[in-house]
Amino acid sequence: MTHHSDQRAYFFKIDITIKKIRNALQKQLHDAGFDLTVDQWVLIDHIERQPGVSQNELAELTFKDPPTVTRIIDLIEKKDLVKRCVVHGDRRKFNLFLTEQGKVLYKSAFPIVAEIRRKGWGDLEEDDYQHFVRIMDSIYNNFS
Repeated sequence: MTHHSDQRAYFFKIDITIKKIRNALQKQLHDAGFDLTVDQWVLIDHIERQPGVSQNELAELTFKDPPTVTRIIDLIEKKDLVKRCVVHGDRRKFNLFLTEQGKVLYKSAFPIVAEIRRKGWGDLEEDDYQHFVRIMDSIYNNFS
């Protein structure tokens, strides 16, 4: 029985690729003088794109558990990048917004992130992207 490829290896390939991208992004952020981890960036990026998002929604969007999200929010709030606003009528719920300083940081860090994305994609084409998304969606949906 012959296999064209060892299909069991796809998980490892995805995992090491993500680690490689994360490490490259972390290094670029650090080298550019940003006091920011990749996980902090991911939350800031989501808050920028969805102002007023709740911590629970953020946890779902980023596939992180709520305590981890709370811990990261605490850190970026201390850095004055994010503010929590109490949801009217429920003191336990917060909507998250970038502060002015957070917006400035976002605008200056985004080009670094965009460059890492470009570098990783290299000279792959639009067709490749469509195939890639289809394959990743398929794997994702197999677990949904």
